[in-house]
Amino acid sequence: MAAAHRVHPPATPSSSSCRRADRRVRGTVRSLAATLLLAGCAGPATNVTVSDPARITRSGFLTDYRALAPSPGAEGTLCWRQPGLDLKAYDKVLINRIVVTLKADQQQGIDPTELKALVDYFHAALVKALQPQMQIAEQPGPGVIVLRIAVTNLVPTQVSRSLLGTAIPYAFTAELASGPASGRPAGSTPYLGETGIEIQFTDGATNRILAECADAQIGRKYAAAVEEGAEGATDTWVKGYMNSFQAWAYAQNAFDKWAKLIADRFAVLRGVNPAQ
Repeated sequence: MAAAHRVHPPATPSSSSCRRADRRVRGTVRSLAATLLLAGCAGPATNVTVSDPARITRSGFLTDYRALAPSPGAEGTLCWRQPGLDLKAYDKVLINRIVVTLKADQQQGIDPTELKALVDYFHAALVKALQPQMQIAEQPGPGVIVLRIAVTNLVPTQVSRSLLGTAIPYAFTAELASGPASGRPAGSTPYLGETGIEIQFTDGATNRILAECADAQIGRKYAAAVEEGAEGATDTWVKGYMNSFQAWAYAQNAFDKWAKLIADRFAVLRGVNPAQ
């Protein structure tokens, strides 16, 4: 007679192993929080978000979306400007009140206090970037270029999903590939934040439209992984990875990026040093 085979019940984790796993997850979260505090002192990192032309909005804020096209030096932002535009005629800039034209479901899901804080952050970033080379005007007039800006897309990072991906062993490889697999830029993941803007530049004396731009920025949790050898790779990793654990960090990164881009393009087109 053949020997009977004993069937063993499926193994279940012991209470001690569960406690150890729980401690490991909590330890990871604490370590992330500590690193995040240190990363916050390193200053803004503008390379942890990337343009995604497929998500650029057409909210009706601009006048001619068909004329938008990739612009040299604009890092993925789509723009158009009047032929023969001479920005050397402008030495002052007026930053109009930033408006928000989100879809109804987006606006209802955002705390108004957080929304105001984000808009104030963007305005402050623009002032900081432009003030060294141009006077910040309070009123329109001759020599004033007016910035009209609309935030047209605002999606927070799903922090709980980012934490879960960090706690699971070997999740790095799966998450790194999940961006392109879901139609997002390399280095991103499906749960990271998105931010969209539309910008109009007008003459402060005539109200003539001088140029228009639109862009959508996507957070990249693994920015350094797709930019090997990039200058400041360590800071890129810290900012890109750690910002995935804050709901609005990528939005702030996008605002810093746009503020710097506008200031840099103004400097080039006006023929001045941006640090003036």
